Amino acid sequence: MTQFEGSHILSVNQLDLDSINTIFNVASRMTPYALREKRTKVLDGAILGNLFFEASTRTRVSFGCAFNLLGGHVRETTGMASSSLSKGESLYDTARVLSTYSDVIAMRHPDAYSVKEFAEGSRVPVINGGDGSNEHPTQALLDLFTIKKELGHAGMGIDGMHIAMVGDLKYGRTVHSLSRLLCMHKDIQFTLISPSELAMPDYVIADIENAGHKITITEQLEGNLHHADILYLTRIQEERFPSQEEANKYRGKFRLNHNIYTQHCKSNTVIMHPLPRDSRAQANELDNDLNSHPSLAIFRQADNGLLIRMALFALTLGVENQLEKYECPVNWYSRKADR
Repeated sequence: MTQFEGSHILSVNQLDLDSINTIFNVASRMTPYALREKRTKVLDGAILGNLFFEASTRTRVSFGCAFNLLGGHVRETTGMASSSLSKGESLYDTARVLSTYSDVIAMRHPDAYSVKEFAEGSRVPVINGGDGSNEHPTQALLDLFTIKKELGHAGMGIDGMHIAMVGDLKYGRTVHSLSRLLCMHKDIQFTLISPSELAMPDYVIADIENAGHKITITEQLEGNLHHADILYLTRIQEERFPSQEEANKYRGKFRLNHNIYTQHCKSNTVIMHPLPRDSRAQANELDNDLNSHPSLAIFRQADNGLLIRMALFALTLGVENQLEKYECPVNWYSRKADR
């Protein structure tokens, strides 16, 4: 069982099933605050250092809003050029200084293992918001939380399910972290669909096989989705390719639209995507004609990210059992609770 209070959250490898269940239980308790049914000021006066040295919208804003919803304050740095890292300052020195100003830090950086390096100099808990092509642990947790909820509506569980992962599996850090979490479960069928050049890294495949799960590896979308319970799509991570020309070779290679879904998927196959999806005509891996489909879970997935990040802040700062003590009413109009 992970010791959360005062600890860094850098990798899914830190977690076991008991720890994950603890996170999920706390996340579920965050629902009324996320829906603005009530407020909690449990982190009133606390400061989050939200350090995003790589482009982000959802993850950065989600971390900030999660902290605000617990009553805390957020200070942000975005982009490498606007930080002293561009002047040659080390991650260690940056961490030593900024951790003085913060009670907890969320960080994203384009280089693998950079967040771990930063955490070595931090005097407060650091949560990994994505480090290059390595890991994205909070995304993996919200993905697993979403899978559990979506399958639960159909009377199913994670054990024994079939998941198809499609797209850029080489650079897509979300599928790396999610696969590691799924390895803790039983009897899962993985279908990995990608160009051979963008295949899942060997070390992730080895983890899946060593955990006793079944794997099908293919470059064909059609004919390999019929039995999938979860369809997890990823965009081409063009920012991680050596050149734009190289990335362009693979854009638009795998596309899902309403017609393909109807022909090749079960009627209740859950569609997931870590976002952002690339909606440009030459890519368009997940078409807008599925936006109203009840099995499209991508926006529920993003909503769940808020709950997971609220839970991680509460756990790392040791206030998960004080939420109700600091509750107060919502004074403004909100229709979120009506959705």
